[in-house]
Amino acid sequence: MPTSRRWTSETYTKRVDHEAGKHRSPKAPKGPRVCERCGATYENRRWTLTPPPAAGLRTVAAPATTVCPACHMMAEGQFGGEVRLAGAFVARHGDEIERLLQNEADRAAEDNPTGRIAEWRRMAPDRLTLTTTTEHLAKRLGQALHKAFDGLVHYEFSHENKFAHVTWTRED
Repeated sequence: MPTSRRWTSETYTKRVDHEAGKHRSPKAPKGPRVCERCGATYENRRWTLTPPPAAGLRTVAAPATTVCPACHMMAEGQFGGEVRLAGAFVARHGDEIERLLQNEADRAAEDNPTGRIAEWRRMAPDRLTLTTTTEHLAKRLGQALHKAFDGLVHYEFSHENKFAHVTWTRED
C-alpha cells in the first residue's frame, strides 16, 4: 500500500551487518582497565583520557592493562575516516591548518577518546591527507575547516556509514 510518508520504520529496522561485526572492537573487558599504549582508562563501560585515581585513594589492586579500540584500529590499519585537503591555501597556511585540526581532534577526544587522528600524510605542498579512527571525527574536522577557513567541503559516506571521505578545497 503506497504511503505519503517519506520514510517508514523499515528504513531503520532492515539494516544488516554485512561484515559480521569485523569493524567493531572486541567485547568490552570486565572491571577497570588501562590501555598499555596510550594510557586511556576504561571504567563503568566508558573510555576516558583521565588517569586513574592516585594509588593512595583506592584500596583495590591496580587496573589490568589492555589495548583500547583506537590503538587496536591503528595497529590493524583499519580507519573510520579520511580527510583530504587540497589547494593553494593549504600550501600557504599549512601550519595554521594543522594546528586547527590538532586542536579540534584534542577537543573531540574529551567527548570520545577513541576518536583520534591516526596519521598525517603530506602528498605535496598543496595536499594533505589525514586518516581518523572514527567517521565522526573526520566529519567534525571537515566542519571545523569549513567554519574557520571557508572553502568547499564535500562529505561521502560508505555503505551504512562505516567510513567517511571528507574533501576540503580552497584555492585562493
